[in-house]
Amino acid sequence: MSVLPDLHLHYVQACQNLSQPENPFIARVLQEADKNDEISTKGVTLKLAGNNHLVPVPRVTDDDLGVLVSVLGQAAFVTGLDLAYNVLTDAGAKTMATFLQENSTLRYLNLMFNDIGTSGAELIAGALHRNESLVHLRMTGNKIGNQGGMFFASMLKINSTLEKLDLGDCDVGLKCLIAIAIALTQNKSLKAINLNRPLLFSQQEETTVHIAQMLRSNSSLVELHLGKHEMKNFGVERLCEALYKNSSLRYLDLSCNNITCDGVKFLGELLKRNQTLEILDLNANRIEDVGAIYLSEALLTWNRSLQVLSIVSNNITGKGLVALAHTMQFNMQLSHIYIWGNKFDTDTCVEFSELIETGRLGLGCTDVAPYKVDGKVFLAELSHGLAKHRYWAPRCAANAPGAANASLDIVAVSEY
Repeated sequence: MSVLPDLHLHYVQACQNLSQPENPFIARVLQEADKNDEISTKGVTLKLAGNNHLVPVPRVTDDDLGVLVSVLGQAAFVTGLDLAYNVLTDAGAKTMATFLQENSTLRYLNLMFNDIGTSGAELIAGALHRNESLVHLRMTGNKIGNQGGMFFASMLKINSTLEKLDLGDCDVGLKCLIAIAIALTQNKSLKAINLNRPLLFSQQEETTVHIAQMLRSNSSLVELHLGKHEMKNFGVERLCEALYKNSSLRYLDLSCNNITCDGVKFLGELLKRNQTLEILDLNANRIEDVGAIYLSEALLTWNRSLQVLSIVSNNITGKGLVALAHTMQFNMQLSHIYIWGNKFDTDTCVEFSELIETGRLGLGCTDVAPYKVDGKVFLAELSHGLAKHRYWAPRCAANAPGAANASLDIVAVSEY
């Protein structure tokens, strides 16, 4: 049974009972939560992230977490817990694992960039074998390694509740990625997974081949992040072959790979036939003008499903960028485009300036803004992009739906 929303009072009492000094940061967040009039009806997410504060805060430790979960054990209205950028270790992971086994209301848990290792990963993944409430878990940046990732792969064979899992920057390896791909051939609940920046030492792209095979049979995954996989044109071809038969994937992240125009040719052919994909992130590859033209041709005549395209830092000159600008004049479905880091010429600046001034392209839907000097049009950078809030979240109001967000806004995936 849930206690009344008086989290701060219970926290003070728990600190006294456990002879643990109060963490003023936790105390302040709990006081703010107590003032929320809708806490008992709509629930609340406690934002205890250790970064993004104007005044430095004492970061949450393993001992702090022990007191906190003793308070939250009876607080059913706490449905989310953001503990990113703190100093939690495997001991804290053990505390959290016990909490997950006993708690049936927590839906969102963010542990990104703590100090959790392999043994902590084993405990948390093990707890999710039985947990039936958690929908979204972020482990980003914890160095759980290949073995730690294997525990999550095993969990995915059993858990049928988790919808979103973030294992980016976790130092997972080849065996882990293959095991996750195999698990997702049977898992029907997971809708989004981040596998960015694994540690791979092979040039054979075995992991991409296995992920492609998974996409042939998986009908639930809508968001897939494969950034920094050292993927080349061979891997892109395998993915495209699989996506001809996939009708669920909406968001494909291939950023920071080794994809050239030859690889984008396969993507262009895919876009002519695939009417499901809505977000395509090709940031930091090398598709150049030829690749940009492949995309523009597919989007101009054939594709009417893609809504977001990121081609940041792809060595594209005016020829390719102008082709995409012309495409946007006819393809009204394409609403977001990110182009910074390429080689702008006068024609590029004029074309994108016209798109923005006529209202065809909103300033919240791109990463450039026009300005004039001596009658000439130039483009300045805006801090927008698909990865804007991947590693941090603003404490104030978030962006408008669909604009500059790292996660799925266009096709919503449960977060809380």
